[in-house]
Amino acid sequence: MSLPRMMRVRQNYSQPRIEDVHAAAFAELQSLNLDSTVKPGETVAITAGSRGIANISTITRAIVDYFKSIEAVPFIVPSMGSHGGGTAQGQVDLLGRYGISEQTMECEIRASMDTIIVAETAQGIPVHFDKHASKADHVFVAGRIKPHTAFVGEIESGLHKMMLIGLGKHHGAKIYHRAILEYSFPEIIAAVAELVLKKCRICGGLGIVENAFDETALLKGVLPADFKPTEIELLQKARELMPQLPVSTIDLLIIDEIGKDISGSGLDTNVVGRKFNDHVSTELDSVQCKRIFVRGLTKATHGNANGIGIAEFTNRRTLEGIDWEPTRINAITGGHPTAGMLPNVFETDEEAILASFQTIALKPVEKTEIVQIRNTLELRELLLSEAYYDLVKAHPNLELLSEPGPMQFDGDRMLKPV
Repeated sequence: MSLPRMMRVRQNYSQPRIEDVHAAAFAELQSLNLDSTVKPGETVAITAGSRGIANISTITRAIVDYFKSIEAVPFIVPSMGSHGGGTAQGQVDLLGRYGISEQTMECEIRASMDTIIVAETAQGIPVHFDKHASKADHVFVAGRIKPHTAFVGEIESGLHKMMLIGLGKHHGAKIYHRAILEYSFPEIIAAVAELVLKKCRICGGLGIVENAFDETALLKGVLPADFKPTEIELLQKARELMPQLPVSTIDLLIIDEIGKDISGSGLDTNVVGRKFNDHVSTELDSVQCKRIFVRGLTKATHGNANGIGIAEFTNRRTLEGIDWEPTRINAITGGHPTAGMLPNVFETDEEAILASFQTIALKPVEKTEIVQIRNTLELRELLLSEAYYDLVKAHPNLELLSEPGPMQFDGDRMLKPV
């Protein structure tokens, strides 16, 4: 069977971008006048999560520098639920890979998987909170605000989630994800966040919004009373700026790599159109994607293949790179066991692609709609099959970088990455 010809395409559109990230973050904290709340000598626990946030080490260092400038004593608390294998050292190591260490931040990192229960919601849900953060005089919450890969609401992934899942550690993450089976995500967010803000000495937060090119687009300092309205506003902005595929129908989406540094679900379901059902696009999804082939894991995910179960096809190389322990922990803790399931495995990429054609439709090869991307964060350049040629030529924001040509394989019949 022959294969479709592919063409390289670039997406071109204007995106806001902060040039001096450290200065911008520092200025946002200054605008909150926290020196009226945080006194010299008082401790401040600063959250640091596990997502691959652009400039996260620079942003975290700016927060540390600000609190030092008002003579407080900042320290960093790993705030990432069950990530890093669900261990304190694993979470410290994960932060280190993002450039956040005691040496680079010039402050202490206090890591533990222990929590205290600070309260219980009206629904009977115990509210877990990191042990070290609970002993601080103040807690400062920093996090990227963006659409969640599974839940829908006026608040999704951001500062509230950091207070619940991040600072709730493995214990909290397990409880909240189980509670979602009985109560809605907005209900849990509202109930738990209200108690955390009331009882856990949150002094402020910094909301981070990224553009479609994985760059820092907006930073916003927030006081506790403004967490909810600000996050609602920033989530809408994040939706407007998030990366998108340039086409709405896809027969086969080929993804070079997935990983926890890319998305909580390994691949962003908002991008690929699998937010509401792992294997079927719904009318609520912006992309109708029939089949997904995942051909690798990022180095930074260190074997955590959570999200691999959303794909229908993979190769043996990817299978052999999976560390099943963190993958299982992450999938089960997140209440998404199918995310850790195994797709159909093939020895080579070529075999996987040819097998996928048997499950797509009765289309001639030249009409088959195939998209190949590096990952769901990096969508500036991608490969499209020639079925999209007329669309690309007519699209004002798409630039054709190469005319359609044969799929590029190496000697082992593995695709060359985007």
